[in-house]
Amino acid sequence: MKKCLFILMFIGQAVAAQETNAISGTIQTLEEPLPFVNVYIEGTSKGTTTDINGVYSLTGLLPGTYTVIASHTGFTSQKEKITLTDGNITLDFVLTENESLDEIVISGTLKPVNRLESSVPVEVYRPSFFRKNPTPNVFEALQNVNGVRPQLNCNVCNTGDIHINGLEGPYTLVMIDGMPIVSGLSTVYGLSGIPNSLIEQVEIVKGPASSLYGSEAVGGLINVITKLPEHAPKFSADVNSTTWGEINTDLSYRVAFDDKATMLLGLNYFNYSNPVDKNGDNFTDMTLQDRISVFQKWDIKRKEDRKLSLAGRFFYEDRWGGEMQWNPSFRGGDEVYGESIYTTRWELLGNYQLPVKEKMFFQFSLTDHDQNSVYGDVKFLAQQRIGFGQFIWDKKINNHDLLFGTALRYNYYDDNTPATPQVDENVIPSLFVQDEITFSKKHKVLLGGRYDYDPRHGNIFTPRVAYRYKSEKDDLLRLNAGTGFRVVNIFTEEHAALTGARDVIIAENLKPERSYNINFNYLKKLYQKTGKIITLDASVWYTHFTNVILPDYDTNPNQIIYNNLDGSASSKGLSIGLDAVLGSGFKAMVGATFQDVTTKENDERTQQILTERFMGTWALSYKFYKFNTWIDYTGNIYGPMRLPLLGELDPRPEYSSTWSIQNIQVTYGGFDNFEIYGGVKNLLNWTPTKNTPFLIARADDPFDEEVTFDDSGNAVATPNNPNALTFDPSYMYAPNQGIRGFMGIRFTLK
Repeated sequence: MKKCLFILMFIGQAVAAQETNAISGTIQTLEEPLPFVNVYIEGTSKGTTTDINGVYSLTGLLPGTYTVIASHTGFTSQKEKITLTDGNITLDFVLTENESLDEIVISGTLKPVNRLESSVPVEVYRPSFFRKNPTPNVFEALQNVNGVRPQLNCNVCNTGDIHINGLEGPYTLVMIDGMPIVSGLSTVYGLSGIPNSLIEQVEIVKGPASSLYGSEAVGGLINVITKLPEHAPKFSADVNSTTWGEINTDLSYRVAFDDKATMLLGLNYFNYSNPVDKNGDNFTDMTLQDRISVFQKWDIKRKEDRKLSLAGRFFYEDRWGGEMQWNPSFRGGDEVYGESIYTTRWELLGNYQLPVKEKMFFQFSLTDHDQNSVYGDVKFLAQQRIGFGQFIWDKKINNHDLLFGTALRYNYYDDNTPATPQVDENVIPSLFVQDEITFSKKHKVLLGGRYDYDPRHGNIFTPRVAYRYKSEKDDLLRLNAGTGFRVVNIFTEEHAALTGARDVIIAENLKPERSYNINFNYLKKLYQKTGKIITLDASVWYTHFTNVILPDYDTNPNQIIYNNLDGSASSKGLSIGLDAVLGSGFKAMVGATFQDVTTKENDERTQQILTERFMGTWALSYKFYKFNTWIDYTGNIYGPMRLPLLGELDPRPEYSSTWSIQNIQVTYGGFDNFEIYGGVKNLLNWTPTKNTPFLIARADDPFDEEVTFDDSGNAVATPNNPNALTFDPSYMYAPNQGIRGFMGIRFTLK
């Protein structure tokens, strides 16, 4: 017995001795100790960080062969493979600063350029940013971007658009891989069909970009850049669900057929089939959706590394909202109110570098969008086709970086409404030129202009100028000035009327709306030897509009009147953003925007409807490297905005309260190829019903059967309608979805 006990004690001591083995050392940069460096063993959960003197120690290791990785934001990661026997091993690292941290952007000047060298300010958001608050589509993902707000425009169908610096959706151009394919019908229903799994990065330009991109880029642009097939993982999957019953699935698969062709296939499926009515108005709080999006992208290598890429996407969605007892048998009838939208959409886009010595490209996109929808007993059947092609010549001559381009856009639109008595078909040719002149490392000037001929409005010219100054301390100052233009888009402007009882009045011979903008931007990026990286980005802007095409909700409560404003409008504001990596594992992105968007007519200035006075966003992250776990706390806050009322007797507040949506998420990545995440969305359980007696006007009478109208078509106050209201769901300024939990899993196979 004593002999056995002795043997057990000996084995225990041997094991304990083995587990006291350690790898330790110091990590330096430029002969200075580097604190807060993450040091871990590849393929295990063993990890630690360096102390203030740059010293680390990995203890409790068994003999074996290990790969040790030293990683710190702002520095190039290093790895060393060592064999550990008995005892301790000293392993030191010297990290060098990573000069490739500054992203390459294309949206500001239509050519690849280092973000810090661009004369036009471009904000870049990577997939890691969107994973902090998982969403099923790009539209919702932008809710935590400073100065950008996804605006819901209907309490029933939950459609919306994207506001930049307080300007409404028709002022924002949304592109995929640089192609302007999200417009018209898809401005309202196409944004929800872009899956996050295929995003390489999202670039945002705030301010007019019409000199390069034409109409619809008056307020700014959002360019969704998809992954290059050869850089994508072989297979990835992201599946998540919420306690409300939402299910979202993102899948992608990469195939390399040979050394010349690589294909990336992506699939997104989203389903929500659980009617909820927490505010008791007998209408769904969130639209039910059944959506599928299939994406395929080819990258083909050619001689002399010339580019050739082709991509296609198919999107189908069945969306409905309305009274809780609605089902498809009531579609289009006047018995039970429901808004049912069937959307079918095809997209094709490509980029072909011409086989010539000069750097010349042909880019094109084709879209077909079919809309079959009913709003109560009102049918809306529409079809839109857009063909777009452009040639670009990128030419450098000494200190001149030139860009020449010509574009042709074909528009086809038809619907069954009186606003489109005949097919709207037109072709818009364009020419544009740009010259970015580098005078020195400090000074750079960009001059550009675009000419468009629109058969509805004639000749349109949009110039712009930009100046960039970069000091020796890397202070970056940029001054941009330019003009923009837009024309009314019938469906986008009219959509608010389809969801209620208001009539849309669109004046004849609308003039193109013009804007004149000036923007001053300051950017400072600090790299500290302690590993801290701080980026400060601040902008001040002013935009003046003439011939403003504006919806008038006030003149007649039963109409939305579109006409050129007999006056002017302006948008001015200040935006500040801070992006910081502070110490080991802690990152913060904080932003705030203060703005004043008004119209002036007959010497009276009015705040624009559905435009917040201020907004703030944040994304705070902390990673526990030892446990392979990180926490993300994201949110936004919005100041008061003026809301559309139905008349003087409407009891709802004219202005919204200040409101905030906040989320928290915990992610564990200790498994090979797997991540598990979960959390809570809308922690405060805030919905717009908390500050108003009701959201949907006359929800009990959606077909206005009991509303009395006068000879002018205005609702009259009666005992059963004391506030002289008609059915209207446009009093919408925030998501009507309360607190909910979520959980998901990600799998990546490199």
